Amino acid sequence: MTVTIYHNPECGTSRNTLAMIRQSGAEPTVIEYLKTPPSRERIMELVAAAGIPLRDALRKKDTPYAALGLGDAGLSDQALLDAIEAHPILLNRPFVETPVGTRLCRPSEVVLDILENPDIGPFTKEDGEVIIDAEGKRIA
Repeated sequence: MTVTIYHNPECGTSRNTLAMIRQSGAEPTVIEYLKTPPSRERIMELVAAAGIPLRDALRKKDTPYAALGLGDAGLSDQALLDAIEAHPILLNRPFVETPVGTRLCRPSEVVLDILENPDIGPFTKEDGEVIIDAEGKRIA
């Protein structure tokens, strides 16, 4: 199974997503997107494959989103890509690609929808939220 995660190790959501991927039995290709930002073309491929508009892939919290005026609905995708290129932290994470599909995994348990083996057993997020209970029932 080929799985790729665009990961930020400082992000709890990203760490939880990576842990679920690994618990599924897959060892993903991990791209630390702040160190190796995806190209404009790759970003557009990811959002298209995830079925979301580019604007939905922007991170607002703890980024220069507001300072750059990115809330302006009139901005083109090219303008948004310019901003992401200048400030990769604006790209929300984690994006995950698997043979089943591509998703922006927010919340992290969205990854279960695209894993070839989503029956990963019990899983609790770093913050204590139970995602899959001891009986293997998905809670979230």
